[in-house]
Amino acid sequence: MKFIPENPADIFIPEMPLIEILLRGIILYFLILFILRVLPRRSAGELGAMDLVFILLLTEAASHALGDFTTLGDGMIMLVVFVICNYVVNYLTYHHGFFRKLFEHRPVQIIKDGRLIYRNMRRELITKDELMANLRENGIEDVSDVKKAFVESEGNISFIKYEEKG
Repeated sequence: MKFIPENPADIFIPEMPLIEILLRGIILYFLILFILRVLPRRSAGELGAMDLVFILLLTEAASHALGDFTTLGDGMIMLVVFVICNYVVNYLTYHHGFFRKLFEHRPVQIIKDGRLIYRNMRRELITKDELMANLRENGIEDVSDVKKAFVESEGNISFIKYEEKG
């Protein structure tokens, strides 16, 4: 067993062709982002889809850099590709409405004027019991106290109560 490589600089020199590393990273980033975009938003949890993709891919690339790639350089290039993809997507969604619509979910209304919108609840895979639990967690006792409720782009539920009189 060797404790020190014969040429320590070799661990930083990529062995895969650079274009292959770039294409793998870009394709994987956008494929996972697309899959998360078509899933119901609650499947992604509380993180935004782009944040989740970024974290998953960074950890995956880091794990390859530690063992699956033959050099650390391959993994480092993949990490840089993911950082650049994440920055580009965030920039485009901030500055251009088209990309915002493409990469982010729009809020979906599930309560209107104290009444449940079952069609939208089905689409978002939210049961009445789950909705009632969210109401209680927000200090709301009854659906009739809610003017509007939305499933937001990250999957959390926001409530707008009727204004209190008095």
